[in-house]
Parts: sequence; C-alpha cells; structure tokens
Amino acid sequence: MKPHRLSPIVLAPAAFLMLGASLCRAELRAGAVVVDVTPPNLPVLVNGSMVSRTADQVKTPINARAIALDDGSERITIVVVDSCMMPRPLLDEVKKLAADRVGIAADRILIAATHTHSAPSSMACLGTNADPEYVPFLRGKLVEAIEAAAANLEPARVGWASIDAAEYTALRRWIRRPDRIEEDPFGNPTVRANMHAGRNWDDVIGESGPEDPELSLISLQSIDGRPIAVLANFSMHYFGDQALSADYFGLFSNGLRHELSPETIDGVPPFVGMMSHGCSGDIWRRDYTQPIPSAEEDFTIETYANGLLGLAIEAYHGIEYNSDADLSMAEARIPLNYRVPDKQRLEWAQRVAAEIGDRLPETATEVYALEQMILHERESTEVVVQALRIGDMAIATTPTETYALTGLKIKAHSPLEQTMVLDLTNGGDGYIPPPEQHRLGGYNTWPARSAGLEVQAEPKITETAIQLLERVTGTPRRAARQSRGPGAEAVLALKPVAYWRMDEMAAPWAADSSGHHREALYEDGVVYYLEGPRSDVFCTDGEFNRAPHFAGERMAASAAGLGDQYSISMWIWNGMPVDGREVAGWFLSRGRDFRLDVFGDHLGVGGTSGHAGRLIFLHGGDDDVGQLVAGETEIERWTWNHVLYVRDGETVRVYLNGSLEIETSASAERLTDLPRLFIGGRCDNRFNWEGRIDEVSLFDRALAADEAGQLTVD
Repeated sequence: MKPHRLSPIVLAPAAFLMLGASLCRAELRAGAVVVDVTPPNLPVLVNGSMVSRTADQVKTPINARAIALDDGSERITIVVVDSCMMPRPLLDEVKKLAADRVGIAADRILIAATHTHSAPSSMACLGTNADPEYVPFLRGKLVEAIEAAAANLEPARVGWASIDAAEYTALRRWIRRPDRIEEDPFGNPTVRANMHAGRNWDDVIGESGPEDPELSLISLQSIDGRPIAVLANFSMHYFGDQALSADYFGLFSNGLRHELSPETIDGVPPFVGMMSHGCSGDIWRRDYTQPIPSAEEDFTIETYANGLLGLAIEAYHGIEYNSDADLSMAEARIPLNYRVPDKQRLEWAQRVAAEIGDRLPETATEVYALEQMILHERESTEVVVQALRIGDMAIATTPTETYALTGLKIKAHSPLEQTMVLDLTNGGDGYIPPPEQHRLGGYNTWPARSAGLEVQAEPKITETAIQLLERVTGTPRRAARQSRGPGAEAVLALKPVAYWRMDEMAAPWAADSSGHHREALYEDGVVYYLEGPRSDVFCTDGEFNRAPHFAGERMAASAAGLGDQYSISMWIWNGMPVDGREVAGWFLSRGRDFRLDVFGDHLGVGGTSGHAGRLIFLHGGDDDVGQLVAGETEIERWTWNHVLYVRDGETVRVYLNGSLEIETSASAERLTDLPRLFIGGRCDNRFNWEGRIDEVSLFDRALAADEAGQLTVD
C-alpha cells in the first residue's frame, strides 16, 4: 500500500517570487528541547475514558517536545505534548505568555497533543474533569519548552522522508449490517457504524473509510550533519498503556534518539525525537479484515513502537537536506456551532442530571445527558487551523480528532506533495466525521464535547487548511485526479457514453471520465475513498484505485437517450452475508424512483429467498417471480467481481468475470420511458446494496462477447 499519488505541482508566479526572495534570507536555524511535564503530585486525573479515573504511578515520563525555527525573517515553534487533548483557551494563554517572553508571535506557535489515553487530564471531556493542580503546572512547562527551544537555535539544514507503514495502522470504525443496528445513549436505534464492530464479521458489512499508511519525517540537522530533531507523523490513534504513560508516541520518540544520537556531547543540546498524531479519528492498530493472529497476546506496545521505528530509520537514511529553506506560516480562527439538544432531549438530560445529583456520572447515558446540558450552554465555539511551510515541506493542522479521509483530502490538495497533517492541534474540539458519516451514527457522532461540532465542521476545517496551505506556498492547490492504468484505458477505448471511476472523496457528485458530462449523484448513505479493484491495472505507479462503499443508499444517473440496446460494466464487492436477508443486495436497477413497475430491470445477488450468493436478474416487480433468473456461480463475500449487463432488445446477457452467467429474454416494452439508472440499489430502495462498487461504465449499445472480454482484468 502506498500513499495517494497526484498530479505534478505547477508553480504560480507568486511562488517564483517567494523562491527568489529566499535567496536573500539568512540561513535556516533550528533548536529543539524536551521538557518533562510529568505531574509532580499524584494521584492525577487521566483523560481518555468514558468515566473519570485517576493514576497514582508513573510508567513512563510525560514530556513536551519543542522545535524552534528561524530563517531571519520568520520565527516558528512546534510543540508536541504527551496529552490526550488540550483546550484552546489554555493553549492561547501559553502562546501569549511565550510571545511576551520570547518575542515570537502567538500565531506562529503550534501546540499539538499526541492523544495518549494515559496522560494527565488538562481538558474536561465526557466523564473526566481537568485536573485542577496539573493544568497550571502544564501551562508553565509549555512556556518553558518554547523558551528553551528558542535558546537552542543554531544553523541547520532540513530534509523530508516518508515510507509506507500500512502494517501498523487500520480502520477501527466498521459499518454494521442493516439488521444489526444498535441503540445510542439516548435510546434511539442509530448506530449503523461504530468503533471495533469489525471484531465480529457476522455483524458488519465492511470498513467505513480508508486508512492513511504514510509515516512521514521532517529531519533537522546542524550544518555539519549532527542530528538536531526529527518530527514524525503517523495516523494511528494510540496503542493503549498503563497510566501514566506517553504510549507508543514516547517509546518511538525515545527510540529515535537512541538510534540517531545516543551520546550526549558537552555544550550541545541533546537530539529530540518527536512523534505527532496524524488524522486518526477512525484508526487503530488492529486490522479487523484479518483473523485475530494466534500471537496477538504477544503483540506489545514495545514491539509495535520498535517495528514502526525500524521503518522510520530506513526512511531517515535516504533523506537529502537543504540549508536555505525559508519559512512561512498562517493561521485562521473559525466560528463553529455545536449540535445543541432540542427541547425534548434537553428535558430528558435535565431529568437524568437531577437523578445524578452531586456524584460523578457512572454510565454512558449519564455522561451524555450531562454533555447535552453543556452544549446547550455553550452553543458555539471558535477553532484554530494553521498551515506552515519549511522550504518545500508543509504542515497543516486540525484542532479535532480527524478521520484519515480528511487527512488524505488535505494532503491530496496541498500545493506541496511533502505535507503532513497534525490533528488535535491548538485545541481539543472532538471528532469531526465527514458529513456522510453522521448518517451512520456511532460514538464519534454522538453530540458531546468529544464530538459536538456542527455536521459541516469537517468540510469547513478541511477547506480552511487547504486555503492556508495555498497562502503559505503562494501556489494553488493540486487537483486530486486518479491516474489511468491500462484497465481504465481499455474502458475508454470502447467509447462509453459515461464512465464513473467513483474515486471521489466527498459527496454528492460522481464525475464522468468519458468526456460526455453525465455526472451522477450519490445519495446520503455512501462513504468514500476505500480500496477498489485491481489498483495495478486501473491506476499507475503504485497508486490505490479507490471506491465508494454503499450502506443502504444509491448513486442515481440519468438514463436519457438509452433505448433497449445498452450495456453497463461494473465491479462489485458484496459485504452482506448471503444468509442475512431475502436478497443479499440489488446493485443495478433501471426504473422510476421509489417504485417498481412491470417495465424495470434489476440485477443483484440472491439471499435466503433463493439463489444465495448468485447473480439474480429480475424484470418487473417482486410479484413477477417467473421473470427472476439466476446464475450458477457463487460470489464470495468481500471479493471484487466484474459484472457486465447487456440489454440487446429483448435479450439480456449478464457476464461474471468475463464468462456468460445469465442469458434470458425479457420484454423491452417502454424501456425508453424509464428515466433513471440506480447503482447500488433498486428503484424502490428495497434490499439495497451493502458493499462497494467501482469503475462503472455505460454504453449506448449492446457489447459483443469479445468486447466483454476486454473489460475483464485477467
């Protein structure tokens, strides 16, 4: 697996001016420091659980690690703290104090949490309050770190590396079957997707999004090659450790120092290794697509950190350095609303709160009842988004627990290919699922301080980050276009009237790659950018082919101009167990929205009512049982298969992976009156598809058998 590769960077005139100006700048200087922020007094409150907990011992030190940068015109400081999350008001105080002491502008300071769930609590969230003794202690220590990093400035050079670390990250949020929906803390059956649901394969239909496997590094050295600091970034939530602990972030950072600069040199600041938290709101280390390994109990936080460290060191040794990199940084503050409770929910919350009284909440229901009252009081907030550039490298930030897809969006559109994205930076504003994920529900959509921002928060924050990257680079964003491998070229050679590659990152439009501008429209129950079929054939240079996942809704396209001779080629991936319902799912339909009639055509995979796991074709409605025809080949769940549907007047042929699977006759009467094609469901929304579909192409003619073979990947 490799990170998404995109089109080359085109430099705008402003970028040339910036490059020219850099020749007049003083050389880059850098300094780094580690400051111990372990609480001096125990016990201490610990973040990261539904209800309150404390720790009375220290397993590993809790640290703040800082890098100061200065190019003679711009000064920037990056701080990464072993903390679950930190509130914006606290960090704003730190920045103001540091600005007064060091002389650096407050909006040139970036402060990020690693998101360890075993660190002292500096922010109230769910059932845990901020520790009243630790917060002022942390405030002072963060100012100290910023000041000390600036004191260590020396001439430096900088370089970048990245490596595929897919083995160390995976999706933890999975989509549940439509008949296995669970209740939320408010007593409503809304949980269509949730964390770790993939533990039981019988309950789920697949992952709810992509992962980001890129482990990236920004390395700083002295002019003579002595390591100063390495800032790493990776999208994996946290490993899980005994409190107090810096989790794998601390082990990785210490490992960098041991590998790259283990000895202390008199009069020289020690090397600083830093692991920052990438966009990991829906990410964890356990790959639920694979059976639980027999050695799972032997997989420790130490083996995880050491394995990731090994990849980082491999990438590090290939870094090339630049000593005249200039700096640029920009910040935006965005007002956002909370999803406040309506009157009915607020009254419910007040009743629950009255029963709790003065004690701490003990259940999820009690926790979320109290959260409704807090959101009702606050109503809105302000969040901070930043972007900075170090030469031809960029960093963007979000103040939230951000899904991997959001990080991929920012990287894909960043003007610079070498871009890392840090989340939970400059604040701790909770999960921001992409809007389509709210439809699926689950823990990270339930309104609370941990997930309370408005539904459109994700696109607003994402767009702001991309705009800031454009500002600091003086270069327009890149277009995220999927490359065309031989499989895509083979489709286009057959001259389709529409070709939906379905590589979108967001709703609602599916682009037509045929040039005929027959864009299609996704409905709400679709999620985006998962792994599609045969990346080696449909894309080039190791890029992933991407596909949407349908969770009960469809993609609608116009059937205008189609007569009774047409063909549809597509790749399907069924996530629904075939013994789960009458029909595993309909994935192609032509007809009128919201109804069946005697003229429509429908293609799907059979379930408990017959033909389980095999292709089924139905002309007309469910009462027309004599018109249902089935194939003979069983389609394995969670595998990609190619289907070609051919309408040649009253003859219907369906090919599966290049072989003729169904051939039958069906009336062609009034086909031209049916205005819609539906991909991922039937016109009446009954037993819609639960799985992925990709590379859909539409032809205004009946393809011949030899042409069908050209669409199948060997």
